[in-house]
Amino acid sequence: MTDLAERAGVSIATVSRALSGSTGVSATTRVRIRSLADELGYAVSPDAARLARGSTGRVAVVTPNLSHWFYSAMLDGIVTALHGADVDVLLYEVKAERERRRFFEELPARRQVDAVVLIALPISDDERRRLDLMGVTAVMAGGTLGDHPHVRIDDVAMARQATQHLLLAGHRRVAMIGAVGTWSLEYGAPPDRLRGFSEALAAADVAADDELVVRTPWGTTGGADGMARLLSLDDPPTAVVAFSDEVAFGALRTLRRSGIAVPHALSLVGMDDHELADTMDLTTVRQPVTEQGHAAGELVRRFLVGDAPADVHLTLPTHLVARGTTGPPLTATR
Repeated sequence: MTDLAERAGVSIATVSRALSGSTGVSATTRVRIRSLADELGYAVSPDAARLARGSTGRVAVVTPNLSHWFYSAMLDGIVTALHGADVDVLLYEVKAERERRRFFEELPARRQVDAVVLIALPISDDERRRLDLMGVTAVMAGGTLGDHPHVRIDDVAMARQATQHLLLAGHRRVAMIGAVGTWSLEYGAPPDRLRGFSEALAAADVAADDELVVRTPWGTTGGADGMARLLSLDDPPTAVVAFSDEVAFGALRTLRRSGIAVPHALSLVGMDDHELADTMDLTTVRQPVTEQGHAAGELVRRFLVGDAPADVHLTLPTHLVARGTTGPPLTATR
């Protein structure tokens, strides 16, 4: 700026106003200064500009997994919402427990961001306190975080929708393959989806049967094992609700290898609407993943510009997507 001021024969303050578009500079002078800036290859330092306005211009996004479709779709929505907000996105992947703990231990001391977005990440009470110590906006995408802003779905309602679809088709012996997460901390989706399943049965006056609920490690392998356990029962189910589409994919593999026709001999419904669900012709309940990320990013953007919305706790709707893996039960005795 000093070089520009000397070349143009004006003060540094005039150079600053000309480059920032502020008033108090004639059109002729503004054009001349910008032309000289182009000749010298001058660019405003983003860090200096952010320092002047008392912010870092950075947003941290913390995710347990970058390769999985759910987290990448959520991230896509967040980043898209922050386009044009003049912020840099810092991405942190915390796959292991120790990585998550280290992130929260170091973050308050560094205070290098203006906001933090957590993608469906369970955290401990101590980690929440450390987050609070930063004094910055914290948003949970795909879950809740105490009183902090969040964007989520209703997992209870989602499982209820999946189960009701099978009940309305005439099924009465309905099972669920639940999931056991890899985190030692409590993760809300598994118990919430089990609750929705149970509530739907009760509302239809269908007696619950403990042997029809199996819990397996989350993923396709868990789904395959869970379906194998259900098929080994003396009286197998006629329909199954899977915790997620990935679990349903594994269940379909077991059914195919067992020679059980879907949906003629057994119906199956997943949850989430994975990007491969349509290819697999899987009936599922769709949750708007990218839309949740976009809404979370929009919350952050508005907080950063001082335009905090009145409603910071958002729950987006889910809906059934009927495909080829569900139908009425066989009328003949199995």
